[in-house]
Amino acid sequence: MFAGIAEQNIEIEESNALRHAAIDELKALKGRQRRRTARAAIAEMPPFRRPAGPTTQRHIRATLRAALNDAIAQGLITFNPAAHVELDSVKRPKALVWTDDRVAQWQATGVKPSPVMVWTPEQAGAFLDAIGDDDLCALFHLIVFRGLRRGEACGLRPEDLDLKAQTLTIATQLVAFGGQTLEGTPKSDAGDRVVALDRKSVKVLKRHLKRQRKARERAGAAWVDSGRLFTQPTGGWIEPDRLTARFERLTRRAGLPPIRLHDLRHGAATIALAAGVDRKVVQEMLGHASIGLTSDTYTSVLPEVAHDAAEAAARLVPRQKRSRAHPGSQPDKSADIDDQAS
Repeated sequence: MFAGIAEQNIEIEESNALRHAAIDELKALKGRQRRRTARAAIAEMPPFRRPAGPTTQRHIRATLRAALNDAIAQGLITFNPAAHVELDSVKRPKALVWTDDRVAQWQATGVKPSPVMVWTPEQAGAFLDAIGDDDLCALFHLIVFRGLRRGEACGLRPEDLDLKAQTLTIATQLVAFGGQTLEGTPKSDAGDRVVALDRKSVKVLKRHLKRQRKARERAGAAWVDSGRLFTQPTGGWIEPDRLTARFERLTRRAGLPPIRLHDLRHGAATIALAAGVDRKVVQEMLGHASIGLTSDTYTSVLPEVAHDAAEAAARLVPRQKRSRAHPGSQPDKSADIDDQAS
């Protein structure tokens, strides 16, 4: 089965490369008819898909191993083949902050320094400023500051928001599965949580609700009551994959260095930790099962915070002012004369 996954990954990568090439060719085409023909050809191609990477394959193996252990307990089989499958080790990519030097390097080469990149607070603020007129600006605002997963943000319901108490309850999520969008529970028991909101986020959400009411009035009978806090212009729910594509378009339009939508979650944790928020509080905000996961995963350090920490550490060690002369040598009288003269 895992050999089949490897073969399928090759097919996906080849298909993605062909679609990328067709899109690049479309950009260079001139003439309305030729562009229309090229668009029709691209529409017939398989959509972009993500290969099953090492982490995904390890999750697949863990699921199979658990299922087959149940089968052993029920006396259906006597041997668990999934327990003996060897896979390549997974090295967690290090999250890096988009410093000026890294941005310049990316602009010159087009290569990201790491698969996981984090915006600085200034870059995150520039993004939110740039999308202020977007229908989903409040959704992105919550991910930037509260670190919601994309499925959790898409799955929010109006009853999950308590403006008076300034809280948001994470009780459901939307999940992309097999070309469909399904409703499910949070990723883990810890993911089922109540998130505190700051006053600015409450104001942003109030504006969103007002904007949504106007959209509902404009749609009239065409409005679809999906029961979601964030919706399409006609009320349908936001599909997670479409949200990712929208984020990427907004990022390019804002002229910012690229990050994944999930990297906004890294950024929220980084900003909170840099602001001095306790790791336990950050763990609960993110919905992690353990504080170890929070510490191991979200430890990107903003450059200015790292420098402040270095200076603070240096100040803790007392030092005596040393003479410029070598031990055992006579003091340099000329230096004293020069000092007096000056």
